[in-house]
Amino acid sequence: MGLGMTASKASAEVCGECRGKTYVIDRRGDRAQARVCACSARCGVCEGRGYVYEEREQSFSAKVGPKRYEVLVECVCQRRAQRVTHFNEVGLPGVVAHASFDSYRAFNEAQDRARSLAKHFALRFDKAGVNKGFILSGPVGTGKTHLMAASLSHLVLEMGVQARYVEISLLYSTIRRGFQEGKSGGEIIGPLSEVEVLAIDELGKGRGSQFEMETMDELIARRYNAGKTTLFATNYSLEPERRSARATPSGYRTTEDAKSTLREAELLRERVGERIYSRLCEMCDFVELPKETPDQRRMRQELERPAPPPGGMRAGRRASE
Repeated sequence: MGLGMTASKASAEVCGECRGKTYVIDRRGDRAQARVCACSARCGVCEGRGYVYEEREQSFSAKVGPKRYEVLVECVCQRRAQRVTHFNEVGLPGVVAHASFDSYRAFNEAQDRARSLAKHFALRFDKAGVNKGFILSGPVGTGKTHLMAASLSHLVLEMGVQARYVEISLLYSTIRRGFQEGKSGGEIIGPLSEVEVLAIDELGKGRGSQFEMETMDELIARRYNAGKTTLFATNYSLEPERRSARATPSGYRTTEDAKSTLREAELLRERVGERIYSRLCEMCDFVELPKETPDQRRMRQELERPAPPPGGMRAGRRASE
């Protein structure tokens, strides 16, 4: 159940900060953090008590028939506060604090399909059932993390779902530091294995060491066996087979050409191994963004770049003299 139109309805509708949601998401340092909006700080339903009476009806016997009674239940403001606390434990990066499905810009059909898939997943999530996750593949800067963040924000704040976000290489670093503190990898992986929805970013990234492969295999295997929902983003292709490399017309290839061709040819299947890839096929819907998809970060930087002075560099030099 959403929180926006339940408590403090009148004030929330006119609030220009939260726009009726009763909570606000900000960027604080390197993390996205939520807070209860000022318009809803004082609950108009329970007047700050935290609990309200709810009328219920139940038949205790065929002779007596249905009876109505009141029970003391948690107010919506308490649920809001709990969801805000849970959101702040998700670990979403600060750069996607304001990510939403409406703010995602699609430049091609594949991106449109990715947004529709992520939005459908979030809006139709069944807390009592089994939910299939998704995996988004594509070049850097194409909004994969944006869509995962939008999905998690909706699930946690609007539906009360427990979720976590991890960037795979940072997870490896956390486990390595844990070893130095006497912790086992299982102690760190355990909570990630049990959370309702886990988003794993940069899948396939790393050196491919035995430690990394075993860590990734254990985490995904635990979630697969428990029927938990997992979301993934990767820069590696979801193609099941490697495509043949295309030679340049002259037959000559520079070192950079060779490196670029190798990067484009790398498959997620090869990065994570057959066992994990097979499980991903069952756990997730796949969407791959073409390599021509524009990098939105670069596009923003180019749009924000100041225009050169009239007359170019010479005019600028004269103006400074």
